[in-house]
Amino acid sequence: MKKGLLMPTAAVRNVTDISIELVRELDTDAILLDVDNTLAPPTSHIPYEGVQEWIDMLKENGIQVVICSNNYRKRVRPFSDSVGLDCVAMSLKPFPFGFNRAKRKLKEKPQNVLVVGDQIYTDVLGANLAGMKSVLLVPRDEEKGITIWIRRRLEVNIRKKIKILGE
Repeated sequence: MKKGLLMPTAAVRNVTDISIELVRELDTDAILLDVDNTLAPPTSHIPYEGVQEWIDMLKENGIQVVICSNNYRKRVRPFSDSVGLDCVAMSLKPFPFGFNRAKRKLKEKPQNVLVVGDQIYTDVLGANLAGMKSVLLVPRDEEKGITIWIRRRLEVNIRKKIKILGE
């Protein structure tokens, strides 16, 4: 059965809940990570607890990792540098442009790339449009702004259909 464009490949509560076993099970060689509400609180340059260790674990297991964010380079680059990752800023998610730029950096086929983020209408939809897999996270912090408020309201009924692994 074909999954809808708004359905993730998998869902977990936090990014650090993505085990190397899950990454291998999803036949993934590379991961594209969102920043806000995925690796750190919105606008913060300090990652959530355990994120740096999780990134290091991925790298030690041969998984390539790049940050792919809709945010401006002046927000994304300092954060990506602080956690030791390359980045694609202003990725225009859900359009495939940023995902494709990141994929070229990684030299990977789209079916071997996993997109991780907290938003259905940017991260999940974009991954599906780009032919990539996705893991949806539960948002940890409230974000301000009318566009995020609208997207979060639109996500409510879809999230009710998604089973979070481990729960």
